[in-house]
Amino acid sequence: MFERLKKRFKKNTLAKISLFIIIFLCVISLLAFLSPYDPNSIDIANKLQKPNLTHIFGTDDMGRDYFTRALFGGRVSLLVGLSSMIISSVIGTIVGTTCGYIGGWVDNLIMRTIDILMSIPSFFLILTLNVYLKPGITTIIIIIALFSWMGLARIVRSETLSVKEREYVTCAIAQGIPTTKIILRHIIPNVLPSVIVSASINVAGAILMESSLSFLGLGVQAPNASWGSMLQNAQGYMMDVPTLAIFPGLLILLTVLSFNLLGDFLRDTLQAR
Repeated sequence: MFERLKKRFKKNTLAKISLFIIIFLCVISLLAFLSPYDPNSIDIANKLQKPNLTHIFGTDDMGRDYFTRALFGGRVSLLVGLSSMIISSVIGTIVGTTCGYIGGWVDNLIMRTIDILMSIPSFFLILTLNVYLKPGITTIIIIIALFSWMGLARIVRSETLSVKEREYVTCAIAQGIPTTKIILRHIIPNVLPSVIVSASINVAGAILMESSLSFLGLGVQAPNASWGSMLQNAQGYMMDVPTLAIFPGLLILLTVLSFNLLGDFLRDTLQAR
């Protein structure tokens, strides 16, 4: 599997560019502390400056260096996307393999519950919960993760239904190997390609969700920044300083597009017949 992945990756230019953009954004966000500017330091005398040699992204309405705030905002957006993806992938994999392997009334009960949850617009549920819970990064991660595992669980369940009928699983059952070991050793390794593909796409969805919440003022709270909150603050200055909206918007676009393209590449490679 990894040899095929490596071989196709070398031939896929879009996948290379996407991976480079993701790694580059992660690295510069982690190294944001090297910036000579404090992301929350207010300097009214230099507010709303356009991009220049001193402030390459300009400054915001409080005179804060916009490039530095974009770097620290990238930390938040990427942290939320990656963390919620990990949590939702673990939950979805456990629920999907359990339902698919055990079957019966357990499978019917959980799957019908998932159908009900998926029929409700998750964004409005997230908005409602976020209003009543304490605002913060941890809250956003948990909320997004709790509403993004259902689709993965359905995919993993369908894969498990196929895998559990194969000879080596039947042989393991005949030998009396415990169910937990069969799931961990035989089922999960075989459904892992589907999990990886779905997880890469879920990262993009989580980043967009966090950006939407922050744009509505329900995400990261001031003075901290995320790309979504930077877009919200830029609304009142769109005509005077459009770069306040352009830069965080481009960062969101590049990140989400890169994760989606990488997810498409992984799907075409790992799930190729």
